[in-house]
Amino acid sequence: MELTELLEIAEKEISQTKTLQIRCCTAAGCLSANSQAVKDHLDAAVKAAGLEDIVQVSGVGCMRLCCQGTLVQVDNAGNSTLYEKVKPEDAEAIINGEKENLQECDLNQPFFTAQFPIVLENSGKIDPERIQSYIAAGGYQALYQVLREMKPNQVVETISKSGLRGRGGAGYPTGLKWATVAKSPGEKKFVICNADEGDPGAFMDRSVLESDPHRVLEGMAIAAYAIGANQGYIYIRAEYAIAIRRLEIAIRQAQHLGLLGSQIFESPFDFKIDIRIGAGAYVCGEETALMASIEGKRGLPRPRPPYPAESGLWGYPTLINNVETLANIPSIIRKGADWFASIGTAKSKGTKVFALAGKVCNTGLIEVPMGTSLQQIVEEMGGGIPDDGIAKAVQTGGPSGGCIPASEFATPVDYESLSNLGSIMGSGGMIVMDQSTNMVDVARFFMEFCMDESCGKCIPCRVGTVQLHDLLSKFRQGDATPADLHLLEELCDMVKHTSLCGLGQSAPNPVFSTLRFFRDEYLALIR
Repeated sequence: MELTELLEIAEKEISQTKTLQIRCCTAAGCLSANSQAVKDHLDAAVKAAGLEDIVQVSGVGCMRLCCQGTLVQVDNAGNSTLYEKVKPEDAEAIINGEKENLQECDLNQPFFTAQFPIVLENSGKIDPERIQSYIAAGGYQALYQVLREMKPNQVVETISKSGLRGRGGAGYPTGLKWATVAKSPGEKKFVICNADEGDPGAFMDRSVLESDPHRVLEGMAIAAYAIGANQGYIYIRAEYAIAIRRLEIAIRQAQHLGLLGSQIFESPFDFKIDIRIGAGAYVCGEETALMASIEGKRGLPRPRPPYPAESGLWGYPTLINNVETLANIPSIIRKGADWFASIGTAKSKGTKVFALAGKVCNTGLIEVPMGTSLQQIVEEMGGGIPDDGIAKAVQTGGPSGGCIPASEFATPVDYESLSNLGSIMGSGGMIVMDQSTNMVDVARFFMEFCMDESCGKCIPCRVGTVQLHDLLSKFRQGDATPADLHLLEELCDMVKHTSLCGLGQSAPNPVFSTLRFFRDEYLALIR
């Protein structure tokens, strides 16, 4: 395929756009609110009214304000209206433009206006099951540019210059990781997309894959060209059935058009992508356990070094990036490293996608520039606490993160600032808590999660998380003594510094942060 053919597909798709566009969210969150029935009723209403020539109903990905699903957006002559809590019986009113009994969503509220979509720029706009829809939005042009106009080392330099850091949690510089794999000798190299999202309250990667799967495929192909790989794997948990189905469709469509496979864009570059489905073990989000699972072994972590960049999948150099990291790549190539580097803070460039959940009015998916304050996210975009409540804390980074008190909400959300507060960016889960939340309960909940998900390979994690959970339970039962508080702190330190992988090393973080900021709640429970 040549660029002219790609542009012809885009022009044809745009020319077929009908006067009235109706987009119905069919991401998992809205499907649970019966959005498929809403879409079916919209299709039936259009057919019954004989409006097939002027009205187009599309199933799209996440429209972000998940708490108000089912969401339906109507675009007519440049005017957009978003309806919330739509029911199947509302379909005819939407088609006829009868707004009286429909709930209209305010698109000018901070939840929408404060967002800066890069990763989510197509989410809720394109049909994730039609490659033509992605191409019409500029899809695969970055891959063409890379294969026809850039050398592999130039691609690596562009990503390095952009300042992009891994969005999976650790924040390792993406360009540096790519450069390391590119320089590593090996007759084979692999690219892996880590889509094993398992943090409680996190749904960012799932939403991206359900809404814009081709974006991730394009990012993987660009990464493969840059490091010299010809095979890629997407490792995704079985619970994400909709994401898996849409990825399978996207891969078949890309292969059909020659955008995956042999001699992509008439170049010498070959690249194939396969899906590997995980059973849902949280530890398989750790890169060495993930690779073991792909190889058909039990998903257990191993000591590092050697790192995957040198000896990864089947002993070959392997690049592992998460969904959001790869989804940033096409935009960086299209718009330039300087553009991306101009967004965010000095050390944390670009944007971050968060799953905003918990005791907050507006729950859903947000994408904001790095450096946006927690105050703006919780109070402005999130709409504050329901029933005029008062925020108490925010948990970031899932079980590996920490609890940040409301007194620190002026903190900018970036890697360094969150680390200074004893938390981490993580993959992007953000759970808001109000004054009714007991922070010892929060610490115990996350410790129970880590205890259940421990693979058991190393004793500090296998036994230490059980002992920590027992101690936290002792506090909640009112049986703890001052000696137990001292033991809790000592045991947390031991588990953190002696566990084999990131699961055990970060399991004490919620305890550390709640002891730091909410120590009085522990003291109040001591016998």
